[in-house]
Amino acid sequence: MKYLIVFILLSVISCRTETKKPVDVKWSKEKSMELNKRIALEEKISIKLFLAQHSSWKMIETGTGLQYFIYEKGDGEIPHEGSVVDVEYSVKMLNGTLCYENEKDEVFEIVIDHSQIETGVQEGLKKMRVGDKAQFIIPSHLAHGLTGDLDKIEPLSPIVVDIKLIEIIK
Repeated sequence: MKYLIVFILLSVISCRTETKKPVDVKWSKEKSMELNKRIALEEKISIKLFLAQHSSWKMIETGTGLQYFIYEKGDGEIPHEGSVVDVEYSVKMLNGTLCYENEKDEVFEIVIDHSQIETGVQEGLKKMRVGDKAQFIIPSHLAHGLTGDLDKIEPLSPIVVDIKLIEIIK
């Protein structure tokens, strides 16, 4: 008898259907802007903390948020939109994790403003001369944005690029 009562109670409880009130999500342009500002502020703080640990880097910040420091001066030409350049590079996260680098004795070819390379890298290259070595700190909106690169770079991650402009091919 006890088992029958327990069974009936469990059946009644498990068969009850609760009607849930739909959640009313009202997303607006203002909420999107607020979220973007918060993300940008958090990223800016992360970059400032990183730079506090690298005080010898004398960064220059552009209007887009790219920060660059040319630590070894070259004396060659300055590339421009459409220039095809060869570079040596490494890409790291702010925590120092190495994500990518060119193979030893190999260069990487970039067509400035006409390739899939991060916007921040292309902007930074236009600040360099052939022979320059530079550090770029590229905020996520100039790097891989909301999705990361779907491999080694996480979403919404600023990156640090160490780059040498080897030559302008054309």
